[in-house]
Amino acid sequence: MRIYKPRKELRPYVRYYWVLEGNEPFCVLTFPIGCPQIIFHRRLPLYIPELAAYQSVFTISGQVNFPAHIQSDGNLDMLVAVFYPHTVGMFIGTPPSAFYNQEISGYDIENRQLDDVAARIFDCPSGGESICILERWLLTKIRPTLNMRRTGSSIGELMRTPSVSVNVLANDACLGRKQYERVFREQVGMNPKEYARVVRFQKAMRMLQMGLRDYSYIAYHCGYADQSHFIRDFKAMSGHTPKSLPDYCMPYSDLFTCPV
Repeated sequence: MRIYKPRKELRPYVRYYWVLEGNEPFCVLTFPIGCPQIIFHRRLPLYIPELAAYQSVFTISGQVNFPAHIQSDGNLDMLVAVFYPHTVGMFIGTPPSAFYNQEISGYDIENRQLDDVAARIFDCPSGGESICILERWLLTKIRPTLNMRRTGSSIGELMRTPSVSVNVLANDACLGRKQYERVFREQVGMNPKEYARVVRFQKAMRMLQMGLRDYSYIAYHCGYADQSHFIRDFKAMSGHTPKSLPDYCMPYSDLFTCPV
């Protein structure tokens, strides 16, 4: 896997890109990472057993609250753009709430410009050149709104303090609670309470990744009510308990780790 940093103008909106090529079959368990992705398969798409479906060659992956496996039979060449939790809607012109807990075909949103970008990426000879094609298009779509800035501020607060209340977030955004929840859901793809669950899980994954195994300590610092709440929520997000996961795979927090 090769990871690429976005150009400077895109860094407030795109976290990173990654390119994966290979001919070896694999099956990997994935977790809710809290960030939507746009995926281009230049060869065979991945299969998702839990959804009993292949990804589209051009896939938009939304916010999810469940673990899932991805399988490849080999012959893989994919480019993935990973966005911040609240920014993908600005680029694709479709609110992320439209593909909550889903992976949809990018062709389904009927964005002719993006369809053309996908066609040029599929014709491109290399992953690096594909990123250049994608970035040239992304740069034309940068138009941040007040609601995006409000939601971005909320995401920052949630990452610092996952237990912060929705009322506090709404007050900080200068919105009533119902209006705030609607804005957050449109920008992020799920409501604030549910997204806070993803953040708590990812923060706990980060602490496990760092080698911590004091589950009461992790529960407290990640904003869980108690250790039982932590274990129950963690298993719902990963399919494993915090104790059993390291025996299955190395814990890794995408949301709290900067790979570039």
